[in-house]
Amino acid sequence: TLLSIVEDSDEPAELRGRAVISLGPALEYCDTMDFEDPEEDLISEELFFKIKRSLRKLYEDASQPTMVRRKVLEAAVRAPEDWQENAVRAAYYSKDKDWRLTAVFCMRFVRGFEKEIMESLRSKNSNIHYQAVHAAGTWELEEAWEHVAELAAAERTEKSLRLAAIDAIAMVRPAEAATILLQLVNSDDEDIVDAAYEAMGYAEAA
Repeated sequence: TLLSIVEDSDEPAELRGRAVISLGPALEYCDTMDFEDPEEDLISEELFFKIKRSLRKLYEDASQPTMVRRKVLEAAVRAPEDWQENAVRAAYYSKDKDWRLTAVFCMRFVRGFEKEIMESLRSKNSNIHYQAVHAAGTWELEEAWEHVAELAAAERTEKSLRLAAIDAIAMVRPAEAATILLQLVNSDDEDIVDAAYEAMGYAEAA
């Protein structure tokens, strides 16, 4: 049903975008688990490949609304394929700030964009900055350590950005992150405390 909405050009672009993003978690799960347990699969293997073919076709159709193409790419990268690297690169070097935001989000899933992630950590666009922090954590970028550690430790950091940085420090330098995380578990903010404990668990397992 979601795929039929995405493919229907008569539907509003916003609805099509929401529908395709809703497919993302299923794509990521199936790509990760590789259909090892049919009883646990969220969608069939046949549907998985059908969705991937459809999303690539929609992305490559320049007549589609920009919002739809952006959200299609954001969903497609949850099951990475070779064609997506060029798509993400083109989006990042676009002059359109929305395409650049899409690109940095996608860098959490597509390898090979360390330089662009580091550039985005200096972005004045708060949404791009937020996505870059997540991407830096995902790929354990050593060069990002000082930046994400400062964000995680500082009370002045905007909350959602700080939560992203707490996750990131545990992935970039697990051992050094412990010092910061031990301080954060005493925060008055329950969300910060929960994030710190979760990050400590990841750091200890790393």
